Amino acid sequence: MSGFMLSCHTRTQQADLIVYHATIYTVDDSFRIAQAMAVRQGKILAVGSDQQILHDYSAPQKKDLQGHFVYPGFIDAHAHFYSYAMSLLSVDLTGTRSWEEVLNRVKSFADAHPQGWIVGRGWDQNDWPGKQFPDRAELDRLFPHRPVLLTRVDGHAAIANGEALQQAGIKPGETLEGGLFVIKQGRLTGVLIDNAVEKVARLIPPLDDTMKLRALQEAEQHCFAVGLTTVADCGLPKQTIDFLDSLQRAGRLRMRIYAMAADEKENYDYYLRQGPYKTDRMHVCAFKLFADGALGSRGACLLQPYRDQPGWYGFLLKDRKYFDSIAHVLINSPFQMCTHAIGDSANRVMLQIYASVLKPGNDRRWRIEHAQVVHPDDIRLFGEYAIVPSVQPTHATSDMYWAGERLGKERLRYAYAFQDLLRQNSWLPLGTDFPVEDIDPRKTFYAAVFRQDSAGYPPGGFQPENALTHQQALQGMTIWAARAQFEEKEKGSLQPGKWADFVVMEKDLMQVPAREILHNPILATYQAGQQVYAQTRD
Repeated sequence: MSGFMLSCHTRTQQADLIVYHATIYTVDDSFRIAQAMAVRQGKILAVGSDQQILHDYSAPQKKDLQGHFVYPGFIDAHAHFYSYAMSLLSVDLTGTRSWEEVLNRVKSFADAHPQGWIVGRGWDQNDWPGKQFPDRAELDRLFPHRPVLLTRVDGHAAIANGEALQQAGIKPGETLEGGLFVIKQGRLTGVLIDNAVEKVARLIPPLDDTMKLRALQEAEQHCFAVGLTTVADCGLPKQTIDFLDSLQRAGRLRMRIYAMAADEKENYDYYLRQGPYKTDRMHVCAFKLFADGALGSRGACLLQPYRDQPGWYGFLLKDRKYFDSIAHVLINSPFQMCTHAIGDSANRVMLQIYASVLKPGNDRRWRIEHAQVVHPDDIRLFGEYAIVPSVQPTHATSDMYWAGERLGKERLRYAYAFQDLLRQNSWLPLGTDFPVEDIDPRKTFYAAVFRQDSAGYPPGGFQPENALTHQQALQGMTIWAARAQFEEKEKGSLQPGKWADFVVMEKDLMQVPAREILHNPILATYQAGQQVYAQTRD
C-alpha cells in the first residue's frame, strides 16, 4: 500500500495556480467545456475535470470558483487603446444629447483646467434634436482667446473655435485631399471632416510622459475590469509604439497590445527594414491605413449619393494609386495590410486592390477594418482571396437609428452584414473601436447576438438575419480575434501551452437571458496566471 501511495505522489506535477469547481469554456476546436485548470509560469499546463486536475497537480494557490464561469481573456480586435487613455485627460462628450450639453461640459472642464488648449471627444450630432452639425459661434463667445478642438465620437470629424482655426491658419475656401472645412455663407463653421481635423490637432501641445503613464494605467484597469487582456491598437506612430513597449518592459504597463503601425513614412522606413517586432506583450506586424471616413459624418465613400445629402458621395482619403502602391510594397513583406473601409465604394476599391496582389488560398490575413457597407457583388472577394473582415457589432446598434437615412432602405440591407461576412472565411474577429464605442466586451457580445440596444430595441433585433450565434460571438472575441493577429497559438483559447489569460463571470454568458448579459458581473480577470482585476464587494 505504501508503495502505491508513493507512486501516486511522484506523478503529481507542480503548478503555480489551480482553478477548479468552474465551468470553463476552453473555446478549443471542439468547444470543449472543462471544470479545472492548472497554470505554471503564466502558461496553462492542463485543463480537465476537477478530479483529474486536483489529482495530477499541486499548487501553492488554489481557487475554488464556486461554480462560476470561465472564458479566455477577451481580445478586442479593433480598438484605440492609446487614444482612449489620452481621452481620459480631456472633456468626455460621450452621451451628450444636445450641443448645449456639450457646451456645459466644456465650460465645467475649462473652469477646472484654466490654461492651455481645451480638447474633448465623443459628441454625435445624430443624438441631438435636428441632427445637424454644430457651429463654432458659441465656442467663440465663451473662449475668444483660448483654442478649442472637440472631436466627434468616431474621430472622423471635429469642431474647432475661431482661435484654433486662426492658429492653424485655416481660411474660408481652403481645400485639401481627403478632408473638408465646412463653410456656410462664406464663413467657417468650425466643423472639420477627416484630414481637415489634423490641420488643427497637430498644434495641440504634447502631454508629458508622467501624465501619459497615469492615463495608460487607468485605461488598462478599465480594460481589465471588463475582461479585456489583449487589444489591437489600430494606427500608432513609431514613437508611441516605442513608449508603450518601454512601459511594458519596465513592468509599468501589463496590457497586451497588437500595435498596427500608422500609415506614415517613418513607420514604413523603420519596420520594413527591421521586420515585425514581438515580445510577450507587444506585437507589431501590421500597417493601418484609412480608405475613407465614417458614415455618421458623411465621410464614408459610397457608390451612390447619400440619401440625406443628394449629390454627395463622401470621398477616399487618398488617391487609389496610393493604396495600390502600398499593397505592392507590403505583399513583398511579412506585414499585414489593414485598411479602414466603411462605404461600399471604399470597400470595393480596397477589395479590388487586395485581390490584385493576393493569391487565392493565401494566409496573409490582410484585413478590412469595419467592412461596414459592402455591395453584394463584392462580398465574395473576402472568401476568394482570404481577406479578413474585422467588424464591430456595437457600430450596428449605435448606427441603426439613423443609418437608413444615410443609405436608404436598399443599401441598408447589405450593411453590418456580419453573418454574410462570416460565411466567407468561416471566422470573423470582433472588436469595439473604442473609444468610438464603449470598451465593454459584454456589449459586443450582446450586440452581435441580439442586435438590440440596452432597452431591447428594436423587438426581434436590427436585421436579425445577420446576428451571430452565442458560440460565434464568443469565438469572435477570443480565438478568432487572436487569429486575426497571428496569435492563435498562444492565446484566444484555454489550452495547454497557451497564456493563462482568462475571465471569471458570475453567470453563464452562453445561457443567461439577453436582458442580463450587460449586467453579468465580471468577478476576476487573470493575465499570465496573475489576477489583474477582482470585483470589489460592498
